[in-house]
Amino acid sequence: MALLAGSLASSIVHAHGDVTQQPVDVSTLKPLGEKLLDDNPYRGDKEAIRVVTSGYAQNCARCHGLQAISGGMSTDLRKMDSDKETDKFYLAIVLRGVTRNGAVYMPPFKGILPQEAVWAIRSYTESRPKE
Repeated sequence: MALLAGSLASSIVHAHGDVTQQPVDVSTLKPLGEKLLDDNPYRGDKEAIRVVTSGYAQNCARCHGLQAISGGMSTDLRKMDSDKETDKFYLAIVLRGVTRNGAVYMPPFKGILPQEAVWAIRSYTESRPKE
């Protein structure tokens, strides 16, 4: 019985955190270089929003909702302020991920997504209707 309970608990934990990060093709975007920027250089950039739409769906939608409309599992990214301070917070969370008490709530994307993709995703979520 204990083995069955442990197995079930393990599958519930993996249902949220077991996501394989997917690369995002940002080849049509202006390169940003190696130094991480503090604020979003692609804010309102239609090309950044276009190229990252599928990248958001593959990397973020499972927890943050299709088209950034949160289903309640994670933060509704559309409600984040669009300013330099919030950009810094967003960048830190995306790069290092979120772990609480050993459970992965969001995997780290450092080394997986280039900063172009990270900022383009931010632009995408900002472009979604707030309702």
